[in-house]
Amino acid sequence: MTRPGDTADHLLDPLPERTPGRLPEPLLVDASGRVPRADARRNAERLVSAARVAVAEVGVSVTAHEIARRAGVGVGTFYRRVPSLEALLRTVLDEVLDEILTVGERALEDPDPWNGLSTFATAYVGLRTESCGISEAMGGACGDALAPRLAGLRDLVRRLVERAQEAGAVRADVPWQDVPFLLAAASTSARTLDIRASDGQWERNLSVVLNGLRARQTEPVTGQLPVSSRSPLPGKAPDPLPGKAPDPLPGKAPEVDGPTETAGTAPQG
Repeated sequence: MTRPGDTADHLLDPLPERTPGRLPEPLLVDASGRVPRADARRNAERLVSAARVAVAEVGVSVTAHEIARRAGVGVGTFYRRVPSLEALLRTVLDEVLDEILTVGERALEDPDPWNGLSTFATAYVGLRTESCGISEAMGGACGDALAPRLAGLRDLVRRLVERAQEAGAVRADVPWQDVPFLLAAASTSARTLDIRASDGQWERNLSVVLNGLRARQTEPVTGQLPVSSRSPLPGKAPDPLPGKAPDPLPGKAPEVDGPTETAGTAPQG
């Protein structure tokens, strides 16, 4: 398995040096439709790089003033160089999501289905942990603006999981819809229950998740499957595990098979 962090690190780096052709399409022209001068393009580059770091550290609620400050330009320059704050944030989020989509497509080409899945999972969880904005966006904070890319990610997860299941590497009783929730759960905050997370806590969490997905478990997963938020299903209590009797009612002793002994009576010899 790819070491957690190896694949994800480059996804979070700022983009200080871009070739002119790589400037995102919405920023290639100014409000009048003209291609900006070289100095204006450099300011646009600085704003995109600053926005990428700010989105990771602050989230999608970051302000134009904060991005301009990080880029070393005034707010007036900000609005001369980008159509709007929303357009800049959309550009940054699209760019980062495209990178994780590329990682997923490469993972599908890995001849080892398990290694492909774990490589993608490492990049995905690392990105969600390190980028506050991406984690919020994947949770629906941007509405339908990112719907096509999120749909692409869902399809990638499905293909990676089903491919690994067909190879016998992933538990057959875990549907692919569970996996995005498991990967999201591996992301971690800095502290819980007054316990401070280690620097690589998400890597430890992901290791537990991946170990649990390996096809060596004997008990099936119980509970209701995840469903689209647009078509919720009514709640259903989890079924008991096979071979396990239901818990006894409060105040009632569990039934015991075979003869019983009365307290104070010697067993019959």
